[in-house]
Parts: sequence; structure tokens; C-alpha cells
Amino acid sequence: MIDVIGVRFRKAGKIYYFDPAGYDIEKGQNVIVETSRGVEYGHVVLGPRTIEEDKIVSPLKSVIRVSTKEDDEINKKNADKTKEAFDICLEKIKKHGLDMKLIDCEFTFDNNKVLFYFTADGRIDFRDLVKDLASVFKTRIELRQIGVRDETKIKGGIGICGRSLCCNTFLSEFAPVSIKMAKEQNLSLNPSKISGVCGRLMCCLRNEQDAYEELNSRLPDIGDLVKARDGYEGEVHSVNVLKQTVKVIVTNENDEREIKIYKVEDLKNKPKRRKDRIQIDEELKALEELERDSKSKLE
Repeated sequence: MIDVIGVRFRKAGKIYYFDPAGYDIEKGQNVIVETSRGVEYGHVVLGPRTIEEDKIVSPLKSVIRVSTKEDDEINKKNADKTKEAFDICLEKIKKHGLDMKLIDCEFTFDNNKVLFYFTADGRIDFRDLVKDLASVFKTRIELRQIGVRDETKIKGGIGICGRSLCCNTFLSEFAPVSIKMAKEQNLSLNPSKISGVCGRLMCCLRNEQDAYEELNSRLPDIGDLVKARDGYEGEVHSVNVLKQTVKVIVTNENDEREIKIYKVEDLKNKPKRRKDRIQIDEELKALEELERDSKSKLE
């Protein structure tokens, strides 16, 4: 076990662990640390805690110091300089006729490097652009090509739920998301309805997948024959995953068909979810084709 703090760089970066080095550090403070990019100014998002050593990416670096007023001022000046640097880079991109979209830029705390983030459809030869920018800023220049999900993570926004985007607020990494997850959650398979601001499938599909798999495992399939504790037997008409209820078409005492709603625990012989192997293969093939089509349209 080892004592660490969790530090985040920029407004939506990944959380990195550092040795507090004996400093009395609390969540919400800012610290100066050394990273692979150089000396950086970071925000403490996880206060001191003890974690297992195998969860640490070695070597664990130590905090240089808790930020001072002078450090806060330097960080503010660096943030102010990014607007000018962004505009200069836009001009240089236009000058060199490069087919790329500039997304953001930042200075490292020690001003040893300026990083520019951009998106593009393919590979871009930006060697002349880097030379041009280096002559202006008199420091190291790094251009990073990012994807549309990273672009949205940096810019932020509001999702269809009305809340700030998960990727911009708390997600440190992107997990793989599949359209098969939407099917498991009984959502519309129309890509436009299950895609986020970035145009890719919503990250919350991944967040909720495990819960839906567990809930679905308790329910019968539509069309299954079931018997309830009250003695009625019938065919499953539909299921409500979140409420864990099942609508069953039964024949009542008057020999009339009606729909009764049961809680899943009230079914005596609930069949386990099962599907014909051919049916599964056909569904997966159709879903994969739909997913490819949606990506090609968005790109």
C-alpha cells in the first residue's frame, strides 16, 4: 500500500497519482508536479489516500510543492496567452493551406512547450507549420491530432439529459461503446437518437450496460410461455426492464384474452433468456452493418 493524491491537468484530463511528499494537501488545492511533459500545474481532485501499489504506474513521482500565489499568477498568464497563440496558429494553418481544424492549445507551466490540438480526416504534413510556430514562440511546439470524442471532451457541452457532458466532467478515459448495447437496453437503433454531441454512440450506454445485463437476465423473452403464482398461464407480451415487470397475455374465466402485469418474482416457471444461435448471428450481423453505416455518415 502507498499514500497518493489524485491530480488532474486542464479542465477534463485524466487523473494521475503523485506522492504527496509529506505536504499537507487537501482536495481542491493546486500543486506543482513534474510529468513527462515537464513541470505542470495541476488541480487536486482526490485527497490523500492509500491504494495498492499494483494500481500505480511506476515510477510514482512526488509533488514539487503546493502552488503559491506566484504559481497561480503564472498559470493565469499562461491561460491568457493561449488565446493569442490559438489565433496565431489559425493564421499559420491558413497560410500553409492545411486541411485541419484547430481545437485548442495550451502552454506547459514552465513554458518549455506549446501544445496544439487539432482534428483532420487523414494524416497531415505539418512540418513546415511547426517550424513557423517555433520561430514565433521560441520554444518547443507539439501538434497532436485528436478524434471527435476528444474534441468534445475538450470543448464540453450539454447532453440530451440536460447535464454537462460526462466526458468533460468526470470520465478520464473513453470506454468502447457498441450499438449492441443499445439493443440490450431496448433503445431505438436509430444512430441519430443514441449518439452524443460528438456524433458517436453515447458513453452512458457503456455506463449502464452492466446493470441492464443483470436486469435482463432475470426476465423472460417476449413470446415465452410462463405460469404465474395465481395460476394463470400465458405468453409474454412485453417486459419492463427497470420496473422488472412482465405483461402476459392470459385467458380469463370468461374465456377472454386479456393482458395481466406481473412482477418477475411472481412468475413460477420464468424461462431463462435464450436465443437461437442463427437468430443471434443474424442480429449481430445486422447491428454491425448498422453501426458501420452510422460511422460512415458521421465521418
